[in-house]
Amino acid sequence: MNIIYGILIALVGVYILISASLRSDAIPYRWLVARSKMIWGLKAYLFHQISGCVIIIFGILFAVGVIS
Repeated sequence: MNIIYGILIALVGVYILISASLRSDAIPYRWLVARSKMIWGLKAYLFHQISGCVIIIFGILFAVGVIS
């Protein structure tokens, strides 16, 4: 079951990374950006790119079983 959850976590990270790179206007991502811009200002997209990479790594580690 960890493999499925790890893959889902990694896919969420990929979505955040791609949306941040393209500066997407999709509704769920727009909500994230609106909250992040209050704190990070114009660097909110860079913050989301870094966060997306961290989430991908976490998902892979969870799927492999390093983190349980």
